[in-house]
Amino acid sequence: MAIEEIKYQDEAIAALRKAIGGNEKNYNMDMIDRAIAIACEAHAGQKRYSGGDYVCHPLQVACILVELGMDNEAIVAAILHDVVEDTSVELEEVRQQFGENIALLVDGVTKITQMPFSTKEEQQAENVRKMLMAMSQDIRVIIIKLADRLHNMRTNSGWDPQKRRDKAKETMDIYAPIAHRLGIRAIKDELEDISIRLLDPMACKEIEDNINMHSDDRTAFLEDIQKRLLERLQEYGLNPYVSGRLKSITGIYRKMYMQGRAFDEIYDIFAVRVIVDTVNDCYNVLGIVHDLFRPIPNRFKDYISTPKSNMYQSLHTTVISQEKIPFEIQIRTWEMHHTAEYGIAAHWKYKLGIQKKDRLEDKVAWVRQFIENQQDVDDAEDIVHSIKTDLSSDDVFVFTPRGKVVNLPRGATVIDFAYAIHSEVGNRMVGAKVDGRIVSIDYQVKTGEIVEILTATTPNRGPSRDWLQLVKTSEARNKIRSWYKRERREENIEQGREELEREMARNFIRLSEEDMEDFLLTQAKRQHCATIDDFYAAIGYGGILLSRLIPRMKDDAQKYAKTEPVTPETLPQRTHRHHNGGVIIENMDNCLVKFARCCNPVPGDKIVGFITRGYGVSIHQRDCANVPKDLVHCPERERWVSVEWEDSVREEFKAELRIEATDRIELLADITSQLAAMHVMIYGMQARGENREGKAEMLMTVGVNSVKHLQEVMARLQRIRGIISIERSGV
Repeated sequence: MAIEEIKYQDEAIAALRKAIGGNEKNYNMDMIDRAIAIACEAHAGQKRYSGGDYVCHPLQVACILVELGMDNEAIVAAILHDVVEDTSVELEEVRQQFGENIALLVDGVTKITQMPFSTKEEQQAENVRKMLMAMSQDIRVIIIKLADRLHNMRTNSGWDPQKRRDKAKETMDIYAPIAHRLGIRAIKDELEDISIRLLDPMACKEIEDNINMHSDDRTAFLEDIQKRLLERLQEYGLNPYVSGRLKSITGIYRKMYMQGRAFDEIYDIFAVRVIVDTVNDCYNVLGIVHDLFRPIPNRFKDYISTPKSNMYQSLHTTVISQEKIPFEIQIRTWEMHHTAEYGIAAHWKYKLGIQKKDRLEDKVAWVRQFIENQQDVDDAEDIVHSIKTDLSSDDVFVFTPRGKVVNLPRGATVIDFAYAIHSEVGNRMVGAKVDGRIVSIDYQVKTGEIVEILTATTPNRGPSRDWLQLVKTSEARNKIRSWYKRERREENIEQGREELEREMARNFIRLSEEDMEDFLLTQAKRQHCATIDDFYAAIGYGGILLSRLIPRMKDDAQKYAKTEPVTPETLPQRTHRHHNGGVIIENMDNCLVKFARCCNPVPGDKIVGFITRGYGVSIHQRDCANVPKDLVHCPERERWVSVEWEDSVREEFKAELRIEATDRIELLADITSQLAAMHVMIYGMQARGENREGKAEMLMTVGVNSVKHLQEVMARLQRIRGIISIERSGV
C-alpha cells in the first residue's frame, strides 16, 4: 500500500478510480460517483493538519478498502464516513440516498461528539463501546475504521508531538489488537510499526541499524535458503511458492526491549514462507525441511490442527542452516495464506470457505461474545483494558481432559480457563489440576497443558472476590461480577459503602449529612445508577472502579465544602458512656458496632469511632490511615466519637498477619499446626509459592482477644524454621 499522502481532491479521486479499475470486483460506479460528489461538496473548504484537502482522507481510506477487496457498500461508507461527524450532512440523508446498510456503516464509524464526557479517556472508551456494538451488527464497521486509522497514522506529519504519541498509544492499545484478532496482518503490522516509531524512535533506530548492518549478506543468505529449499522440494515432485522476509520492527522490538533478548538471540528474524496446494503437502514439506535443515527442539508449532483465534493456520518450525544461522519456516496452503494476510477481509477478497459452508457469522461470533462479556461493565474504560488483554497477539492453547482446545491470552489462570468452559464451572470451582497435579488457584496456564477443573457439589457455591485480582480475561472478570451482582446485592451494598467511605476518608472528602446524600445521588446518576444503593452495589461487585471515580469526586466535593470557623469549643460535648459490643462509646447505647477492615483493631489498640450512615459506629485504630491526624479541625468532626475498650472483653477479634518465609515443603503445615496448638482460629488465608528469590508470602486472618494475645501468637510463629518476618497487616 502506498504511503505517500495525496493532498489534492482531483488526485485523490483519480487514485481511487485507478484502484477500482485495477480490481477484478464489479463495483457500482454510479453509486460511488454519487458518494464522491456528496463528500466533495460537504468537505469543501475543509483542510487537514498537513494542509491538504480534507476530502482526500476519506477517498484514500476507500483506496485502502479497495486493496483489501471490500465490497461496494464498504467503499461508499468509507467515502462518506466523516460527513455526518464533520459536516452538516445528516445520517438520515445518507440513509435516504444510499440505504440502511450504508447508513449503519457510517453511523458505526462516526465518533460520539455530542455527548458530554468528564475525561478524554471516558470519551475514547465510549467511542470504542459504540464501535464494538456496531461491529456486532456488521463486521465491516471495524474494517472501515481500521483503514481510517491506518491512513491517519500514515499521514501524521501535521500533528504536534504529543498528539502523535497519544494516537500511537491508542493505536497500540485498541486498533492493532483488533486488526490482529480479525487476522488482517498487513494492517496490524503497519499500524504497530508506525506507532512504535512514534513512541520509541531511538529503539527503532537501533533495530534498523542492526537490520541494515550486513544487509547485503542477509539478502544473499535468504536467497540461498530459498533456492536450496525450492530445488529440494521440486525433487519430490512439489512445485511450491517460496519467499523470504525479515521480521517486523515491532516483532523485534517486543523481543529485544520487552523480553530482554539481544538482537543475535532472536531466532525468527529471518523467515521463509512455503505455500503449497493441499494440507497433506504442508506436512510432506515439513518432513523434507527437517531432512534438509537441523530443527531446533521445542520450536515447532502446528497452527493447522490448532488454528489461532484469528483463523490463522500454518506450520511453524525453526531450523539452523549450514552457516549456523537460525531461521523460521512457515508452511501453509494458498487458502491459509489469503486468510493469514487478509483475515476476515478475505471473505470479500477471495470468497474463502464457501465450499465448506464456513459462514461469515461463525467467523465473527467472538465479536458478539466479547460484547456480551461487557454487559455488566458500568465503567466504559474497562472495555479498553479488555481489548488490550483479550485480543492480545500472544495466545496460549490449553486442552480439556476430553481434548477440546481452549484459546486464552498469555498470562491467563486456571480461573480464566474455568469460565471459558462455562459460567457454572467457574462459579463452583474449588481447585484445578494441570497435567494430573494439583495447582494453586492463580496458576498461569501454558500451551499444551491439560487442565481439569475441580468443582464443589453444593449448588450455591460462588466465586471469591479475590479472583477479580487474579483473572486475565474480561470474560472471567465480568462473569464473577455478574454473579455477585445477581446473588449478593445486600453484601454488595455493604461492601461498596465501606469501600467508598474508606476511599473518601483517605482522600479527605468529608461533607455534612445533608450535603452527602445530594452529593452521592449526583455521583450515582452520573454512573447511570438510579439510587445510592445501586451505586454502592455497583462499587461492591466491581462494576464501578473507585480508582477512576475518586479524582472527579474530589473536585465535585469542593462545591459542597463548608467554610465556617472551627474551634475546639464547637465540637460536640459527650459525657455519657455506654457499652456496645466490647467497646465503650460516648453518649450512645445499643448501637450497631463494626470493626473496620482497613486496620482490624483488637483490644489493647488505641481506637476511635466513626458514625457511618446506616451501619452504626465503625471502630478504627487511632493511627489508621483513614483517621485524620487532627480530629478537632477535620471535616465532619461531629461524626468522630471517643471510644475505648471494656475492662474485660470476651469477644474474639480478627487480625491479619502478613508472613514472609523461605519456601519449603511442610511450611504451611508447620504454621497451621502451631496455630492449632495455641487454639487460634484461622478465618482466611492466601498464600503464594516460591518467587524468584525463593520466598513464600502469606496473608492470614486469625482470631485473637487482645494485642497481647496477638503478640504471643506472632512470637510463637516467628520460631518456625524459615520464617523471615511477621507483620500485622493494615497497621
